[in-house]
Amino acid sequence: MKVAVLGGGGFRTPTLHSCLARANARIGVEEVVLQDVDPTRLDLILDVIVGMDRERGGAAIAVRTTTSLDDAVDGAGAVLAAIRVGGADARVIDEEVPLSLGVLGQETVGPAGIAFAMRTIPVMRAIALTVRDRAPDAWFVNFTNPAGVVTEALREMLGDRAVGICDSPAGLCARTAVALRQKASSMDFDYGGLNHLGWLLAARVEGEDRLPELLADDVRIGSLDEARLFGVARLRSLRAIPNEYLVYLDRTSEVTAAFRRQGGRGNLVAKQQRQFFERRPGDPSGSLAAWRATRDARHSTYMAEAWEGTAQGVPETGAPPDQGPGEEGYAAVAVNFFEAVVGDEPAQLILNTANRGRLTEVGDDEVGEITCTVSSDGIRPVPGSPLPSEASTLVTRIKEVERLTLVAATRGSAPLAIDALAAHPTVPSREIAERIWSGYVGRHESLRDALR
Repeated sequence: MKVAVLGGGGFRTPTLHSCLARANARIGVEEVVLQDVDPTRLDLILDVIVGMDRERGGAAIAVRTTTSLDDAVDGAGAVLAAIRVGGADARVIDEEVPLSLGVLGQETVGPAGIAFAMRTIPVMRAIALTVRDRAPDAWFVNFTNPAGVVTEALREMLGDRAVGICDSPAGLCARTAVALRQKASSMDFDYGGLNHLGWLLAARVEGEDRLPELLADDVRIGSLDEARLFGVARLRSLRAIPNEYLVYLDRTSEVTAAFRRQGGRGNLVAKQQRQFFERRPGDPSGSLAAWRATRDARHSTYMAEAWEGTAQGVPETGAPPDQGPGEEGYAAVAVNFFEAVVGDEPAQLILNTANRGRLTEVGDDEVGEITCTVSSDGIRPVPGSPLPSEASTLVTRIKEVERLTLVAATRGSAPLAIDALAAHPTVPSREIAERIWSGYVGRHESLRDALR
């Protein structure tokens, strides 16, 4: 199988390649093609991968780079997309504009996510047309944020072959398994919602839901990061465990103030990555060492704005063996997906895919982030519990924001984009929505070009 990685010059690509190499005996990858519009970044990322291969004693998979989309996807069995239209600098703008008006500035939640989608969806739709023509049987695995609405945009061209992957639900399930003193691989998890807006509704061991037991145990529930973010009482009232990203909607004012004090997450990540890509050690071992140092610095500040003021501070990343993706993130989930679709062993994974009746708040053909059974026969949502009442209300509201955003991006409609901003719960008024949109149009050349 040929695997094309779009956005292959991205910082996380070496982790993805490493996961593919480790599982290659089970998934049969013959070649990985890294595609990016920036050949300089491709060269440096390839150096990092060569450094990893040398540590392992040789290359497990042939890898090459290209700036040609057609070359990358032609005949591919899998296309993995992790692009960022406008690069890290665009993320900074996405976050700075609302923050300047006292509104949440987080790259996927709130106004920044809408701006991100407005720039990204037209590009991803064009990519999907190329994939449809040149690799019609390929699985299209989308990592590009905001993952839910971008995946939904792809489905018009690629149907059920397009699936979105995010690692945050897998991380939540892994932490829950640790708290229950179980192996995540031996458990079944009922998870539902939208990307970065979901809840763990059940955690079953041999068919028995152990989540009520966990929620009732002061010590074990208190060990969860989510309990420290939201409070034990909050989890018990929900009778569910929220995805960590819900902190941006639960504690919007507090987190927004932290972002403004810290200068915004996008600024920090952009600075870290700029230093890495500009340093250019010039040899694979030096490139690998620089990449690892930058990765560790990035992990150490993950969601620092949400943890500011808590007793714990930013928690350690990673997880014990067999307890979820850890630092490998969405790459590990993607490999699990490929093992399931090309192998004989079905797997239960949480994916962004067609809802198919799983959630009453989401249309059947619309995308939710839900527990699915994945096999060589495809993807099938697993029936599960309804969302808690307040979760249902929030999903209904945010799904409408996604609908407006998708149509606005597809049509290049500024009025609909303003409607989407105004409908989001983090935006206090339509007047503020209009000011945010004006700020985006003034600073984003690619956004202006996408408008009709």
